[in-house]
Amino acid sequence: MGTNKISGAEAVIRCLLEEGVDLVYGYPGGAIMPVYDELYKFKDQLHHVLVRHEQGATHAAQGFARATGKVGVAIATSGPGATNLVTGIADAQIDSTPMVCITGQVGKHLLGSDAFQETDIIGISTPVTKWNYQITEASEIPEIMAKAFYIAKSGRPGPVLIDITKNAQFDEIEFSYKKCTSIRSYNPKPVLNIDKVKEAAEIINTAKKPFIIFGQGVILSEAEAELKALVEKSGIPAAWTILGLSAMPTDHPLNVGMVGMHGNYGPNVLTNECDVLIALGMRFDDRVTGNLATYAKQAKVIHFEIDPAEIDKNVKTTVAVLADLKESLTALLPIIESNSHEAWHNEFKEKYEIELEAVINDELKPKREGISMGETIEMINKHSKGDAIMVSDVGQHQMFACRYAKFNSTKSNVTSGGLGTMGFALPAAIGAKMGMPNREVVAIIGDGGFQMTIQELGTIFQTKVPVKIVVLNNEFLGMVRQWQQLFFDKRYASTEMINPNFIAIAEGYYIKAKKVTKREDLDAAVAEMMASKESYFLEVMVEKENNVFPMIPTGASVSDIRLS
Repeated sequence: MGTNKISGAEAVIRCLLEEGVDLVYGYPGGAIMPVYDELYKFKDQLHHVLVRHEQGATHAAQGFARATGKVGVAIATSGPGATNLVTGIADAQIDSTPMVCITGQVGKHLLGSDAFQETDIIGISTPVTKWNYQITEASEIPEIMAKAFYIAKSGRPGPVLIDITKNAQFDEIEFSYKKCTSIRSYNPKPVLNIDKVKEAAEIINTAKKPFIIFGQGVILSEAEAELKALVEKSGIPAAWTILGLSAMPTDHPLNVGMVGMHGNYGPNVLTNECDVLIALGMRFDDRVTGNLATYAKQAKVIHFEIDPAEIDKNVKTTVAVLADLKESLTALLPIIESNSHEAWHNEFKEKYEIELEAVINDELKPKREGISMGETIEMINKHSKGDAIMVSDVGQHQMFACRYAKFNSTKSNVTSGGLGTMGFALPAAIGAKMGMPNREVVAIIGDGGFQMTIQELGTIFQTKVPVKIVVLNNEFLGMVRQWQQLFFDKRYASTEMINPNFIAIAEGYYIKAKKVTKREDLDAAVAEMMASKESYFLEVMVEKENNVFPMIPTGASVSDIRLS
């Protein structure tokens, strides 16, 4: 007897293929084994990358999503497999990264019985997912999977977790798939109010000292061209949040640098001197604003945003334009008057000269004996020519990378922003490189964060993905040590690192490795790494106690930014 029925596990794979997925990251186990059995059958159409820890699967999926704009997919088994995904899911939620996680679960009849490897992953993941759902019947799979991809990618993106009981994977269904295009009561794209756009334009056109801060919303809505057109027509200086970096070329004359705790001096100080603050696809995070009681109080605030929850959450707006950013900027452009704001730009240039003298020259061209993190980033710029994707971990090296990296094109800065997840960079770099194989991908990692997901060197070895890894080794948890120095009277509690031989570890995974301890060897080592067609590990021994400046101390005003 012929039948069109297929198993729930095969339905999962067919759903992924229907959504255009050809790459997934994961780790098999008992409760997800039926899905892996189907993956084996579909391996010509769907490439599965075996990571070394489920957290690595989520970060790799994030790196893939951030570099490509597509939905990243991670798969894990029940119990510890599922709980190991949680950090990456939380990271994706706060950084608006589209990701679908699929977990196996014990059979429906065993739910609630404390069965082997049973965990309430729906309860655990609810606060850190955009949506989650437990499938207990195979018939639910096509509709729920379609919803999962639609919710993950639409509006403000985020992670979705789908938990599938083992019986639902074995049971058979008549398979048909229909992509999801809408869900009742879910309005991912607010309807643009053109009157609000006109109101915003009026304020912008009469401003004497307007200032743009752009965030990741520009990249997520693919509004890079509109941002550039707006900035060039209006002549308004524009600064970026850490996740907005690369939405506009770093060497664009109207790009004035980074805002926030370790951002540039001018953009931070002049936030409190502008008369109109135009926020594009950013959420006024505390690392950007410092003390909200003293943040841009003199300015009219215009907030372009897709998520209504972010409007007036931290900073009160004069005008809120609630819509997809590409759509709202397209409507704004024709009614913005041409301007140059030369005198205002000169204020940014003057502040930059102060920072250049006090901080930047010493960091990029140090006279000291030790190698600085900044000069290492600058050396990578020299050989990447601004065309590489830089994937940074979390800590001092991240701030140096974001401050000094050069980028010519969008989706080039991949880092953990809101959650600040150490261990992010190595697996995220794997995902970014697999998503964008024609671009050079360089991971910038500290010696602390590197050891949190160091096992993913095994994934690089097995897949032969040509990722370039740079560990800036200061033998400290550098950012914590900096705070201990500045605010805790140099009591270095549990921040000094006694590290293993990283070169031997990399070579144990058959990855070409080199260690640099002297400045005169740095240029040649970076050149060799960038020229390599295979993965490459470069350890740079940097100064032990260098600090990242400028710095806004916690709770201080952006005006109180310290240069030393």
